[in-house]
Order: sequence, then C-alpha cells, then structure tokens
Amino acid sequence: MVKLEHGMSYSYYMLLYTACYNYCISSNKQHEISGYGSVPVGSSGTVKAGAHLMGSDLYNKLSDYLKTHLARLRTESENLSDLALLQFYTKEWKRYTTGANYVNRLFAYLNRHWVKREKDEGRKGIYTVYTLSLVQWKEHFFLGMVKDNNNRLITALLKQIESHRNGEQVDGGMIKSIVDSMVSLGLEDEQHHGGKDNKTHIEVYREHFQKPFLTATENYYKAESEGFLAENNISDYLRLAEKRLDEEENRVNLYMHSQTKQPLLQRAENALVTSHLARMQEEFGPLLDADRQEDLARMWKLLNRVDGLGPLRETFQEHVTKNGLDAVSRASQGTVGADGKQENMDPKTYVTALLEVYKKNLAVVEKPFEGDTGFQAALDKACRTFINKNPAAAEANKAPELIALYVDQQLKKSNKETADESMEEALNDSMTLFKYLDHRDIFMRFYSRRLADRLLRGTSMSEEAEGSMISKLKDQCGYDYVTKLQKMLTDVSLSKELTESFNEKMANNGHDDKVDFSVIVGGSVNWPLASKAVDFQVPRELQPMLDRFKGYYNNSHSGRALTWMWLYSKNEVQLSYLKPKITLMCSTYQLAVLMLFNEEESLHFADIEARTKLSPEILKPVMTILVKSKVLLVDGDTYDINYNLKSKKVRLNINVPMKAEQKKESDEVTKAAEEDRKYIYQATIVRIMKSRKTMKHQHLINEVSQHVSKNFPPVVSMIKKTIEHLVDQDYLERADGQNDT
Repeated sequence: MVKLEHGMSYSYYMLLYTACYNYCISSNKQHEISGYGSVPVGSSGTVKAGAHLMGSDLYNKLSDYLKTHLARLRTESENLSDLALLQFYTKEWKRYTTGANYVNRLFAYLNRHWVKREKDEGRKGIYTVYTLSLVQWKEHFFLGMVKDNNNRLITALLKQIESHRNGEQVDGGMIKSIVDSMVSLGLEDEQHHGGKDNKTHIEVYREHFQKPFLTATENYYKAESEGFLAENNISDYLRLAEKRLDEEENRVNLYMHSQTKQPLLQRAENALVTSHLARMQEEFGPLLDADRQEDLARMWKLLNRVDGLGPLRETFQEHVTKNGLDAVSRASQGTVGADGKQENMDPKTYVTALLEVYKKNLAVVEKPFEGDTGFQAALDKACRTFINKNPAAAEANKAPELIALYVDQQLKKSNKETADESMEEALNDSMTLFKYLDHRDIFMRFYSRRLADRLLRGTSMSEEAEGSMISKLKDQCGYDYVTKLQKMLTDVSLSKELTESFNEKMANNGHDDKVDFSVIVGGSVNWPLASKAVDFQVPRELQPMLDRFKGYYNNSHSGRALTWMWLYSKNEVQLSYLKPKITLMCSTYQLAVLMLFNEEESLHFADIEARTKLSPEILKPVMTILVKSKVLLVDGDTYDINYNLKSKKVRLNINVPMKAEQKKESDEVTKAAEEDRKYIYQATIVRIMKSRKTMKHQHLINEVSQHVSKNFPPVVSMIKKTIEHLVDQDYLERADGQNDT
C-alpha cells in the first residue's frame, strides 16, 4: 500500500504502469460484452473482445472504486460542521486530487487508446481518468454536501468569510482551496485533455457558491451601513465605505474567481453607496463649504462607481456661482454711487476676487474630482454666470471693462511687478476670465482704446508684452478679432522709422529746432480714436515743426490727409523759473495754456479761451488740473504763475485723464457697441443668405445666433427686427406663398 505523503519509487511506479498496460491489451480471456462501445469483428467473423473489453472493465472498476471511497467520505463528514467541516473537505480534496493525478498517469495507456476511441465514436459519459475522478467527486460527495442539511459546506464557508470581514483571522489558503475545487468541478463534458490541462468553466462555482455569497454580501453591508450611519457622521461613513470596497476587491484577489469581481463589487456598491445616495448628495454641499477635500475625493470616487454624480455637479455649480457673486459683491463695496451704479471699482481688486474663486474651485475639480469633465463643465457654467453678472452694476459692460483695465495696468511701465514671469502669469489669468465673457466685443472696444493710449503716451511696458497679449487673444478668438490691434503695433513700428527719417532730413537741411519731435501716424480705420475736429490754436513754438512735417509727409504719401489728434498727444516743458528746475509732462492743451505765461504772469479765463480758441468744455478741465497740480494759482477767473511751486520730484506728470472723461469713455463704448451690433446682425444675415440663397426663418435665426454668440449674447428679437429691416431694404425677400422662407 502506498502512502500519498511518501510518494512511490520509480520501479514501483513502472510496475503498476506495466500491470495496467498488460491488463488493457490482454486478449486471451473471454468476457461478456459490456454496454460500452461496439465489439470489433475480425475478417473471419469471430468476435475480438480482448483489448476493448479489458479497457471498459478497468474503467468501470475504477469508477466503482471511486464511488465507494466517496461514500465513505460522506459518512465521515456527516457529523462535521463549520470550520471542522471545511478543514475535512480541504484535507480530503487535496488527498483525493493528488491520488487522482497518480492514477491518471498510471492509466495513461487507457486514456490514450480506449478513452480516446470511445470519445471519438461519440460515447457520452466517458472521461479521462483524472476528469472521471472530478466528476465522481462532484456527483457523489460535493453535491450531496451542498444539498443536504441546509447546504452545510457553503454555510460554513460564508461564515468564515464573514469572520474575515469582521476582522478575525481566517485561513485564506483553506478558503481558496475550497473555492478552487468548485471551479475545477465545472468541467466541460465535450473536451477532456487529462490532468491539469482540463478546460473548465464556472457553472458549479457560480450556482452553488457565487449566488449565495453575493446575497450574503449585500445583506451584510446593508445592515452594517445602516447601523453605522445612525451613529456616525458622513465623513466617517465615507472612510468605511471606501475601506470596505477596497477589501472586497482584495478579497477577490485572495481567494475568489476573477469573474466574481464585477458582480461582487456591484452588490457591495448597491448596499454601501446606492442605498445611501440621497444622504451623500445631501451632505455634499456642507463638505464643499468646509473645503473637506479628502472627504470630497472619497465621495466623488464612491458616487462615480454608481453613476450618482449628476446632482453633485448641480450642487457644485450652485456653490461656485454663490461664492463668485459674493466675491464680486465684496469687491464692489464702497464703489456704488447714489444712483446705485458702479463707480470706479478697482480692476485689480475685481479680477483678484474672481480669480480666487476660480482657482480655488479649479483645484477641487483637478484634485478631489480628478479632472472630471462634468464638474469642469459645471465650473465653467458657474464662472460664466458670476463673471457676467455683476450685482453692483446694472451695465453689462462692467466685467469686460474691468478685465480690460486690469490688463492695461499689467502692461504699463508703472506696473511694479515687472518680472516677465509675473506679468505673463497675470496675462494668463486675465485670459482665464476672458474666456467666460459674454460681451467680448465690449472688451475689445475697451482694450483697443487702452492699447492706443499706451502706445500714444509711450507707457507700454514693451512691444513683446503687447504682442504676447494679442497672440493670446488671437488663439482664443481668431485672427479677425485682433487684426486692428496688430495693425496698431505695425503703425507704431513704422512711425519710429518715419520720425528718424524726418529728423535726419531736418538736420541735413540745417533746421536746428529747440523742439524734440516724434510722431505716430496711424490709419484712422485701425485706431479707436475720436477724430472730431477741434478749434485749437497751436502754440507758435510748435507751428514751424508741424508745418515742416506735414510737407515732408505729403511729399512721401500723396493723397493722404493728416488729422492732428491733440487730445492724445503729450509734451514735456521745463519750468525754468524754478530752482531746481522742474519738467512737466503735459497734454498739448495744457502746453498751449502754459506757453501764454511766457508773455504774461496773470491771465483771465476769457483771455486764455480767446488765445487758445478752446471751448469752455475742453478748457475748464485743463485749467482745473493746472490749478490742482499747483502750477497755477487761481483767484476767481484770474490765473497766476505759482513761483513757489515745491516738489520732491524733478519731473511731474500732470497729463492724467479726468474721472468725468473715464465715465464718458465707458458710456461711449457701450453706445458704440450697441450700434455696432446692429450692423453685425445685418452683415451676418446677408453673408449667410448669400451662401445659402434660401432659408427657413427659424433656421436663419438659429444660424445667426450661432455666429454672433462668439462675441456677444444674441438677442432673438433684434435678429427678427434686422431680418424685417433687410426685407424692407430689398436685401431679402420672402418666397412666394411661403412667409417663413
């Protein structure tokens, strides 16, 4: 007798193998024909029962032996339960399969010849020896255990798994061995290759273990989660649910079949997450308010498993919108006039407040929510709402105006943060807000005016910085959006060459003026400057230089008319009567007034008005700044030179815009934008109709809306009015008998 734990010697193995072989090929004994297979018939007509009958006889005797052995095991296991039963099962399964492998090798000749021939002839219920062993184990031991006495084996197995969930130590190897045995018992009858190469499926495993296991899992976690939530807060529960789901995933890797993973996690998610979805969604808002990023990350991961993020995205959008509006409101405090409208809100304060809300919530999207596209869309919608809706200003142009002014601050020489990195970061921040603007046409109007002012006054930090910002706008809105801006930069570059050429020619001609002169010549179409003619007497000190430049320019560019934009020019004049001398940076209008005091020390307002030919509307603000800067003294309508002017600086800039001018500019931009939109509607409709020829009324409205929405929110009523206007003007006509075409 061979003990399994000791194995057998090679000589004994060969002895048994040879005995089996000789038995199978024996042909000198007569046996009754069994029910397995047909009996070969020789050429003489006599029956050759030998090898064929020997094979079936040996196969049947082995099958009967296995049945007897398994019946004994059933008897031994009847009084066992729980852990003792599992240990018995594991021990006997290992012993049984080891012995089956031995026998399978010893009966190799039977497998190769008799079993193969029987299967080739289509006989059912014939297996290789190893497979026969498993089939007998399933039918005469396993199925009896799972069907008798309330499924003793599976019940004991589930208890061990529950103990594992409760944190108790269990024998994972034993559980895996039993689970693997059930997988092994699901053999396909059609393909048997013997030994460990059997192709298996998991019907036995799924039917007898997986189904009750999944039900027990769901029941366990439903009871645990309900009890835990009744006594703990949501943060603790999120940690529990995350931990439990990770444990179940690891449990599959430890001792389950891989195909159990998906249904197991679905059942666990249903009990731990789906059953408490409403509670989690309700607690999401408070977690956002408290900025509990770890809890937010856990909640996102859990609800992402069960497609429960929709309500969370809506809550997130409302949260960001509220925070944004609150930030704008705080930034607006103290800047509201008696009429309830915005007054001079600081652009940097405004932009900083918006960016703080945006960046804080973007970090939430990128980290706890792992860049979830749904939450990113919610953030975008919220930002578009609070950036375009300023509760402290009734005008729609406030956000575009303030962002444009913020960029203006960053691109000026006076900006203290002159490092390239900080300026580039500031420009990128402004573009972050720009992409959410609805009224981009209004932004462009303000921005182009500020750019023109920087270029004309020479306050721009650098051409490279201006070009960088224009490039960013082009990337966002396309080439057409920035065409005029680029041409303004080109005009400035060409004007530098023009000034150098002019000054060189004047020097060669012997003109040695005491005036340093430079000029910017820009196309009136590209520059957003008011070109209204102003009655103004140019100071006689400047007139010769202006006449010579006009003649020089007309000789080089025939057919062009020069219009001097006095409002935007700048001058430097030295107050030589002071010690130390002070240089004033002033406007041309201010210069014209100051030059009058070269001849007289005291002048009346009427005299100044008559000699400069400036209207009172223009002259009064000029005199106000001269008095406020203490260059002149005023007594009623009489102005005198202030010989006692004191200043710590040797250069004083008095060329600053008045608040009234800034307010006027804002109003002008709004009105101009509204007027432009009428023409944009008309041009868009005509362009579309020239391409399409014929369109339905509603389809035309939709397409026009799509085109203009890139720069401002379309107004359907305005589109309809424009269509009617173009019909009246014979640009469009209605199709005969079809008023909607």
